[in-house]
Amino acid sequence: MNNISRVYKLNNGVDIPRIGLGVWKINNEKVSQAISWAIDSGYRHVDTARVYENEQGVGKGILNSGLDRKQVFVTTKLAINDFFRSEKAFYESLSKLQTDYVDLYLLHWPLVNWKGAWNVLENLYEEGKIRAIGVSNFNIKDLEHLKKECRIKPVVNQVELSPFLVRSKLIDYCQSEDIAVEAYSPLTRGKRLNDKTLEFLAREYKKTTAQIMIRWGLQRGLIMLPKSETKSHIESNIDVFDFEIEKSDMKLIDSLNENYTALVPFWGRID
Repeated sequence: MNNISRVYKLNNGVDIPRIGLGVWKINNEKVSQAISWAIDSGYRHVDTARVYENEQGVGKGILNSGLDRKQVFVTTKLAINDFFRSEKAFYESLSKLQTDYVDLYLLHWPLVNWKGAWNVLENLYEEGKIRAIGVSNFNIKDLEHLKKECRIKPVVNQVELSPFLVRSKLIDYCQSEDIAVEAYSPLTRGKRLNDKTLEFLAREYKKTTAQIMIRWGLQRGLIMLPKSETKSHIESNIDVFDFEIEKSDMKLIDSLNENYTALVPFWGRID
């Protein structure tokens, strides 16, 4: 069996858990409960963002877990409307999260003044306020521009990815540049969980279709960020380290690609 590690070493030497709990659109009250279930199930990675408006609940959930802060990897993101006030926005996120550092801080989109915002992230990283910095929703062209401008390479690029949106060229580019790829909405926000091919494979491996999709991503070298606020789903989504999808079945899953995005058109930018 392919013994996939539960952690990924980023290009600056920081270890990040391979599966994180995505918390988009979970309100502050519910997100604390979701984090509690996740930590009990073995998660040690939570991915939030300023625009999710639940950083306060995330911070509360981690504090209530009883775990040492260093045991939970926390990601948040700089909102595009904060790119001209990046440092202030960062410290506002720290306050809401009730922490004095962030494990990973991302530019949420490559929009206006993102280069200036990146310079602020580099400064905060050098000051030790952030353990790693990265980007989200960047395509190859964006990453090439950043490569020319930055003094610190991003450790990750977080993008929408699933068996229905494989984006092989982007994955290959990032991996060739030693930039880890994180997959958000890897379960298509539930919209394609009833796919017949996935249901067939789920029966073959005695797993759920969601587990098949998550394991597929792990075997492709991705960091997976499934979102759920349901206890049973949170528990099952991390129970994917006890089986391996055979090469022929990996190719079968790859063949499902149709550049399908579960997001609205703008947010599903896949060029």
